Amino acid sequence: MAEFLVRAADERGHILEHAETGVSATEVRDRFSQQGYLVYSVKPRGLLTVGQITVPRRRKVKLADFVIFNQQFVTLIRAGLPIAQALDLLSRRQQNTYLRSLLENVRDRVKSGELLSSAFEAQGVFPKVYTTTLMAGEKSGNMEEVLGRYIGFQRMALSFRKKLISSLIYPAILVIGVIVMFTVLVTWVVPQFGELFTELNVQLPAITVFTLGIGHFVTKYLLLIIVGLALAVFLAWRWKNTAGGAEQIDRMRLRLPLLGQVWLKYQVAVFSRMMSTLLQGGLPLVPALETAGASMQSRLIANGLRAASVRVREGQPLSRSMEKTGVFPELSIEMMEVGESTGALPGMLTSVAEFYEEDVQNALTAAMSLIEPAILIVMGVVVGFVLVSLYLPIFSMGAGR
Repeated sequence: MAEFLVRAADERGHILEHAETGVSATEVRDRFSQQGYLVYSVKPRGLLTVGQITVPRRRKVKLADFVIFNQQFVTLIRAGLPIAQALDLLSRRQQNTYLRSLLENVRDRVKSGELLSSAFEAQGVFPKVYTTTLMAGEKSGNMEEVLGRYIGFQRMALSFRKKLISSLIYPAILVIGVIVMFTVLVTWVVPQFGELFTELNVQLPAITVFTLGIGHFVTKYLLLIIVGLALAVFLAWRWKNTAGGAEQIDRMRLRLPLLGQVWLKYQVAVFSRMMSTLLQGGLPLVPALETAGASMQSRLIANGLRAASVRVREGQPLSRSMEKTGVFPELSIEMMEVGESTGALPGMLTSVAEFYEEDVQNALTAAMSLIEPAILIVMGVVVGFVLVSLYLPIFSMGAGR
């Protein structure tokens, strides 16, 4: 799905601009024309447009803004305001221009008779778990309660994500510091010493020659190195978006020492809380499993859940189906089995989520306590190696005198 900027006029002659997702410009134009709009233009939105080639710009709705919108939306619905009127009010008050354009499009679709869940799904940017939750609320007639549970889920997800990010800030600063320091040493300090040694015309030790060679190479080919790294990152990003690439990267991520298990537990916690929210909202087990699987970041877990949903549809228990994926921890499967046998699966899934969220926090704290000193040691070794290699000829000259 690509993103297009649509400029059109409604039946009253008001000019509207919408950010719309669609398969092609023609499909988007036809869609707006069928809704009664006079379409002036449909242009692709992207990072770069050259001729017929467009590099799409993928935009996402900020989680914090989306949570606030849903809180206000539920409040207005509980106050008895019609859905279309509530959307109209919230879209006009929305500060985020991108989210406002999406809400205006949802409002127009709802006014034309489309279901709220379908209108949000047509935007192509909202989580599948959200549109499925709305669908469950529409079918059960209990939209307020279903959205309330979703808001609780999103609050927990937002809080958990903030804690993870705050835990990673200091190591990220250290890594950036190491990169900047190494770049300055190699591109500026080392060449200065190289000029000094040339003027002194002294015989250099092998370690000094090696360091000066690195500095000369990086200084001479710095632009090519930057271009090469950028190209490598771009190709890795493209490969990550393929099915095989995403699965391979996920396997490598899970094999990482310390952080691999943290990533797995985080994904299990997200899945468990998502499943609990969907089941409590009245969604049947198989659709809830399919929705949760489609929303997972880990491709391995998503593929495993897709296979598990097929087995559950055939009549197998959820716990046994999850066990056959070979990905989920044994403890989580045992807790699901207890929830199935007692008829309290949503509550047990919430317990699984809480357990693994706490476990992730503890494991991440322990991992950071090891990673931070390791980064400092690497920084010290690099600086020490460069300084020793540069000052060794000077010490040799002093000793020779």
